[in-house]
Amino acid sequence: MDRNLALEFVRVTEAAAIAAASWVGRGDKNAADQAAVDEMRARFNQIEFSGRIVIGEGALDEAPELYVGEKVGTGQGPEIDLAVDPLEATDSVAHGRPNAISVIAAGPKGSLLSVPEMYMEKIAAGPRAAKAIDLNISIELNLKKVAAALGKKAQELTVVMLDRDRHQDLIAEIRKAGAKVKLITDGDVAGGIAPALPDSGIDLLMGTGKSTEAVLAAVGLKILGGEILARFKPKDQKQQGALEKMGFKDPGKIFTSEDLARGAMLTFTATGVIDGPLLSGVKFMDHKIVTHSVVMRANSGTIRYITTHHHAQQK
Repeated sequence: MDRNLALEFVRVTEAAAIAAASWVGRGDKNAADQAAVDEMRARFNQIEFSGRIVIGEGALDEAPELYVGEKVGTGQGPEIDLAVDPLEATDSVAHGRPNAISVIAAGPKGSLLSVPEMYMEKIAAGPRAAKAIDLNISIELNLKKVAAALGKKAQELTVVMLDRDRHQDLIAEIRKAGAKVKLITDGDVAGGIAPALPDSGIDLLMGTGKSTEAVLAAVGLKILGGEILARFKPKDQKQQGALEKMGFKDPGKIFTSEDLARGAMLTFTATGVIDGPLLSGVKFMDHKIVTHSVVMRANSGTIRYITTHHHAQQK
């Protein structure tokens, strides 16, 4: 993907993050999300490209903007598929908790897997442990293999996951094996990428979370040399039927990062809304607003961290 287009996208996530950050702690997650959606859509439509949302706010009947299948951009220029989350971790913003970002993953037409929104079982690791993880083996064995790959003891590992009741048995297994658990209220895109960041203090992501977040995390992990494995966990026959209708016939198939995000012409762009393991959040000051973003390109392997000072009156 053109490097200039990748850098254009950071202006999009910056605008969405600033809009969402205005709602931090106000208790209204829907208003925060809508503010981010409106800004992201408006900024996309100023860019000269032909974009198509493959992962967004939902189907057309669920989301009036940034819905799956929506066209964005001027319609001129390269055809690009987009996986977007204008505000990942809406609850975190509503209640002023850590770890919220605005994120865009992009690639050529057909590069990003379009998935129905449902739970997936996930495990993600950084580059050194990318080949050690396996969804078909026990939690204990996964931890042993990852520890060996990282040159650690199992007791030194930290596993991040969403703080959900459905994870109680998983938490017990991890602790029984001697590893530590770090719970996050929301945001398993940033949580999924964290094992690939040397200073994050996170060695693994485990647990179940949304399928859309799996695709977004897969792009970042793939660029960083990490790996995510994911398997659909439909909750009922209706969801199983939706999977089959979209062509996912094998209920036990394990998707790799390459399955979720194909090829090397991929980019991952994110701006922090609230401080988290991936990025610092938006800072409002007297006469300026400061944002912290990351732009990753798979083709070149470049990772750019961008700190931007915005004139507050212009925002």
